[in-house]
Amino acid sequence: MRLCRFDAGDGPQPGIVENGYVVQRDTDERHRLDGVRLLAPVRPRKFLAIGLNYADHIAESGMEAPQFPVFFNKQVTCVVGPDDEVHMPRVSKLLDYEGELAIVIGTRCRHVPVESAREVIAGYTITNDLSVRDWQVRTPTMTMGKSFDTHGPLGPWIVTQDELGDPHDLTIRTFVNDELRQDGNTGEMIYDCYQQVAHLSEAFTLEPGDVIATGTPAGIGAVRQPFPDGLLKVGDVVRIEIPGIGQLSNTVVEEPVGYLAPETEVEASWAL
Repeated sequence: MRLCRFDAGDGPQPGIVENGYVVQRDTDERHRLDGVRLLAPVRPRKFLAIGLNYADHIAESGMEAPQFPVFFNKQVTCVVGPDDEVHMPRVSKLLDYEGELAIVIGTRCRHVPVESAREVIAGYTITNDLSVRDWQVRTPTMTMGKSFDTHGPLGPWIVTQDELGDPHDLTIRTFVNDELRQDGNTGEMIYDCYQQVAHLSEAFTLEPGDVIATGTPAGIGAVRQPFPDGLLKVGDVVRIEIPGIGQLSNTVVEEPVGYLAPETEVEASWAL
């Protein structure tokens, strides 16, 4: 099953994507997929992300593998949807991409054993963990550099586990203006999806709709030479593809004057 949020002209609605249509979940009304605007498929209460979770990315970054999973927060005001614009910040031009598989939690849970983690996951989507590199390295938490408004695209929808199958055998490819930049596989994760859920739940309650970005493979823009030529520029289009889920595409624009993240209600419509 493919779960989405969409707008057919009367505001955000939950839907199911099937055979080129979106079926509105509360009314069963059908809309052509190409006739609606897809939104971020979930509005999370928590948006968590793991750093340095692929060996090739650790190597290209010149760092050592962490002894424990290294997580940081992305503030939820960073969330946008497929085909939404993402901003080149007014305060920095060092904007980078990170294509990632994202977990969406479906059950309120705590102290989840690794072997039971699959049971609390609603499904998976794609995210671009956009990063403002100079702001990221200013503090060890990385939260500021990872949380700029619009820097957490999600989409195009959530694919449930019964349809997706093994989340640890998925190709992740990131393109910038059709140039392949990242080409990895989720089987290369150091801490897999279930280990990440179990680890986080040892500390705090996970809630329906919470998002966990599971790490990025090698190929980030910051390591391309000469620096900073590999980083994003205004007008660039970043497209992330994960077969079995789809693609997430966003265009970089200058941060608009006076921009504020839209007010949203946190939704828990993906509860299992």
